[in-house]
Amino acid sequence: MLPPQLTRDSFSNYPPQARQLASDHLATLQRLPLAFLPLLLREVMAYDWKFPAERRDLDAQFAYLQSLEPGEFTREMTPFAALQLSPDFEKIDWVNHPADFSEKLSAQLWATHQHDAFRNASVDYVNRVQASQQAPTPEMNRLALVIIGQGVATPAIPLFRKLRPVGVHYTNVDPERGVDDLLAIAADRAAKYPEPYAHWYIDGGHAAPLPGESVTCVSYASLDPIRLGLINKMRQVMQPGGGGSEMLRTVLAQITPAELGLPENSPTAVLDRFRISMLTEGSGTQLFSTTFVQWSAREALRRAQPLTLVARFAPRQREESMKELLAGTAHQAVLDPPGSLVDADMGAYYTYINLQRLSGADRSGFLVWFEGHSEALAIGPALGKSHIDAGRVTLRELVTRLA
Repeated sequence: MLPPQLTRDSFSNYPPQARQLASDHLATLQRLPLAFLPLLLREVMAYDWKFPAERRDLDAQFAYLQSLEPGEFTREMTPFAALQLSPDFEKIDWVNHPADFSEKLSAQLWATHQHDAFRNASVDYVNRVQASQQAPTPEMNRLALVIIGQGVATPAIPLFRKLRPVGVHYTNVDPERGVDDLLAIAADRAAKYPEPYAHWYIDGGHAAPLPGESVTCVSYASLDPIRLGLINKMRQVMQPGGGGSEMLRTVLAQITPAELGLPENSPTAVLDRFRISMLTEGSGTQLFSTTFVQWSAREALRRAQPLTLVARFAPRQREESMKELLAGTAHQAVLDPPGSLVDADMGAYYTYINLQRLSGADRSGFLVWFEGHSEALAIGPALGKSHIDAGRVTLRELVTRLA
């Protein structure tokens, strides 16, 4: 099939909202080149399970395409139309299986030395789409709170080294009720602006009780049944004759909630899909809780674009070889709090970097705290940089200084 042959019936297998979106923009989809269209349909197909911010971005992409005059549209799509594809790509069911098309396209582009051309065209296109829309002003200043070092008495390395040049290093923080206070701050912000998926709490262990119901919670421990089921599938693929690493990538990309014991269409389907994607798209998220928190925080910021994020790192198991872990022959899990702190310290830095990519970044606040101890670092428009503050302060007071 080629794009001009699309009809409304082509999308009969899509979820309801995705089917409606594709039907509403059928004329635009019919004009897109084959090297571009299935990649867009991959996003359209997942529309029902996207966060509000993602839906806005996809809607804006269609608005941009429809705003182009015929000549502008042709110029926009020319770099994609110029890519040389094998005739076999027309035989792929790219409407219902756009992910399969995407994998085969990537291999084709690399094999024919067209990957750079495709990448450059994609970057230029995304930049023009973003330039065509005005980034929404956050309803309140964004705030990210990161908690690291659970179970560590004394750090083996100086903390916050990558963040100190842009923030204030506090050395006399009152640690009493620290976790409870930071979660209460998140709950208070959620009560003031109770937008779905605008406030998040991600925990690398068992989630602490939340004083409210408007904060989206994702914890590593709560995903144990799903995670272990996924690891068993990974082991099967990695066994001799199972397909190996290339097949593993395909299996993870195509896995469905039903295969992991989750209902396909539940009231929590959007969040369930997010949880599954954290375990199937991240490298090491299935095995190491620190990697899970870092990746989940990154994806929550990128996809949901929240106003509030609390990310709490917990001790991960001591590292074994990936071969042993996937084969199930690793030693009994032993936690490694000191090594986990090193991971979490770097994870906090990455979380700050990802926060800066969102609209309103110049007004956002960031806090990282060494759990149970008197050391923290804060970054905000009202604070200085490369400064040490030894005055006694509570975490609540620190957060108020971030405004």
